[in-house]
Amino acid sequence: MNGFEIKGWCPGALRPMVSGDGLVVRLRPRGGRLSSAQASGIAELSHRYGNGLIDLTGRANLQIRRIAAENHGALIEALAWLGLIDADVETESRRNILVAPFWREGDDTPRLAAALERTLAERPLGLPEKFGFAVDCGIERVLAQAPADIRVERGAEGSLLVRADGAPEGRAVARAEAIDVALSLAEWFVVSGGARDGRGRMAAHIASGATLPDAMAANAKPSPAGFLPRPGLCAAGALVGLAFGQMRSETFGYLADLAPGLRLTPWRMILVEEACEMPRHEDLVTRADDPLLRVVACTGAPACPGAHAQTRRLAAALAPHIGADQRLHVSGCAKGCAHPGPSTITLVGTANGFDLVRQGSTRDPPAVRGLAPAKILADVDALMGAG
Repeated sequence: MNGFEIKGWCPGALRPMVSGDGLVVRLRPRGGRLSSAQASGIAELSHRYGNGLIDLTGRANLQIRRIAAENHGALIEALAWLGLIDADVETESRRNILVAPFWREGDDTPRLAAALERTLAERPLGLPEKFGFAVDCGIERVLAQAPADIRVERGAEGSLLVRADGAPEGRAVARAEAIDVALSLAEWFVVSGGARDGRGRMAAHIASGATLPDAMAANAKPSPAGFLPRPGLCAAGALVGLAFGQMRSETFGYLADLAPGLRLTPWRMILVEEACEMPRHEDLVTRADDPLLRVVACTGAPACPGAHAQTRRLAAALAPHIGADQRLHVSGCAKGCAHPGPSTITLVGTANGFDLVRQGSTRDPPAVRGLAPAKILADVDALMGAG
């Protein structure tokens, strides 16, 4: 059985996480957006203080890797000058907000996201550190599959609603009351015992039998879940992908020079604002049918001390063998940081090789155990093809 430690918290900038290649410093851009100057600054700082690699996470955050402990203070000072540092660790840890990236000026989404950020900074609620919010107020919901515990989204009738993750319906709200209702729902979660172990999540709390308060009585269905985002042009600009959510600092600097701002997404893609043509760079995934979009892989060994195996080289080799309607997840251990949910094929690194799970997650029983990477590549069609 795989052994791993669930930390119950995510790294930040003020509280980095120790990894196999130094400190991991995670940035949470306000509103899910960076100005061109901020993005250029991050690219330069990653090159100066880190290893020149930048990660885009499944929570739409950025990570600068391989920061030496003695350089952390200088990095924070530079990031603060760019307007990217919170007042303290507690404020930083509360600001877990996913923002749908396809908004236009004057839309509800950026205004509500900014109001929620301000209010969370002022009101400690006692929520678990991985507890998060989603602001997804477009005509179609694009964050339906993204991780969040409380969702501010568009209802099927066109009004706004606040919905607990795991509940099929939410409460219809006026724009002026949306944030207060969302925070009242968060307070109920804490008072009703959802946060008792410091790691609780809303969907699990509701599934365990917790009854929502009368004030949150369901009276509105959310709008239909929208399209699955793919690289390409859209009304707000150009959406480009990153293989395994990682890029070189030079690539990030290149994108920063193209646009007034960059919007981060939970799909390991970046929206380049106002772009009228697709950016061209060797690090970018720009084709909607690129097989790399069907593969998820964590950092793996040796950068992650908990990983039993290298992951991304194997994942890249397997990508062309994954069908258009299939998904592959290659994880260095059973924790499944890069993708906690199920995939068509999941490969889990262990001390004895990779375990292969079909139609499941890293926590599910494997169909085959102890596969060497060479064996997987030699029998790729047989192993990957059976779904």
